[in-house]
Amino acid sequence: MKTSITLSSDVLEQLDGVPGAESRSALIERILRAFLHRRALDAVQARDRALLDREADVFNAEAQDVLEYQAPLLDIDV
Repeated sequence: MKTSITLSSDVLEQLDGVPGAESRSALIERILRAFLHRRALDAVQARDRALLDREADVFNAEAQDVLEYQAPLLDIDV
């Protein structure tokens, strides 16, 4: 699909200065894909963080319970 966008001259100069870069269109598409991928990943991580935060008390209680079964360290001189 073909579209037209307007970019400031300083952005175009920076795009044109990327060493070994493909065409402007290909470079802009790659940059946008990376941006969109990052946003999607951020959304997933935010959802996961909210889930973990919501269940933090349960996870902490379970960890504390497991620690109570831990055998004491032996005090051995080596």
